[in-house]
Amino acid sequence: MNRASVASCLFLLFGGAVLNADDSQFQFGPDSKRQLRVPQGKVAMHTFNESKVFDGTIRRYWVYIPSQYDGSQPAAVMVFQDGHAYINEKAEFRTAIVFDNLIHKGDMPITVGIFIDPGHKSDKLPGNKPGWRPRPSNRSVEYDTLSADYATFLIDEILPTVAKQHKLKLTNDPGMRAIGGISSGGICAWTVAWERPGAFRKVLSHVGSFTNIRGGHVYPALIRKTDKKPIRAFLQGGENDLDNAHGNWWLANLQMDKALAYSKYDYKFVGGKGGHNGKHGGAILPESLRWLWRDWNSK
Repeated sequence: MNRASVASCLFLLFGGAVLNADDSQFQFGPDSKRQLRVPQGKVAMHTFNESKVFDGTIRRYWVYIPSQYDGSQPAAVMVFQDGHAYINEKAEFRTAIVFDNLIHKGDMPITVGIFIDPGHKSDKLPGNKPGWRPRPSNRSVEYDTLSADYATFLIDEILPTVAKQHKLKLTNDPGMRAIGGISSGGICAWTVAWERPGAFRKVLSHVGSFTNIRGGHVYPALIRKTDKKPIRAFLQGGENDLDNAHGNWWLANLQMDKALAYSKYDYKFVGGKGGHNGKHGGAILPESLRWLWRDWNSK
């Protein structure tokens, strides 16, 4: 199996029930559930097939606009890779519900969420039936490659498109822009901030693939030997994560933990007993976002 095939298989894990014996310990708290008298944001799905960075691709993406947004001030922005996994209110993250609750409480700013799937090399989307699981052919190229390409795609193509589509004022302040993802989407989130800290400075990684799919195993060494960048990062990992030819995901995340500590980054690492899924990350998503945005209203 080649690299792209392995990465594609990892992507499919998040559409199904990939459980470990102790995943039942991860339970949703109140901030991951609908609450009375909490305004609900609106979610709209779109298709994008006009990328020049990833020419010839088509993808879905969802835009979440909080109820509190009135256009008087630029909104904060948070982008999620593998957007379908994060926007599904019946899946592991329930991100729109968490956003509604935390924005209502003032624990995070008024934030526009952009939930974007990887590109598919085709003129048609890969599946559109009930229960569909996307099989995007360009996922590994976009997410696992250590370059500024994906950051450029977001900054030059997606953010302007979303702002124009919904007539939104989106912040240009990198400290008010966050990016997150799971597995290869997690290392992708780190790469965006690493390559373009002048555009994104907050990172959320769930079971991030800091392994040798396309060279991502070098990040701990790069972090230690490169001048500290203005990035705040929240990493989650599990002891029962993957162990294959690309590396050991748990050990890779431990190496990231130690490298970030050595270089005195503003970061938090939360480890657990979980596997390569979003059970743990979803259960602690409210805590993760509170930590990432903890000083937003001091700006």
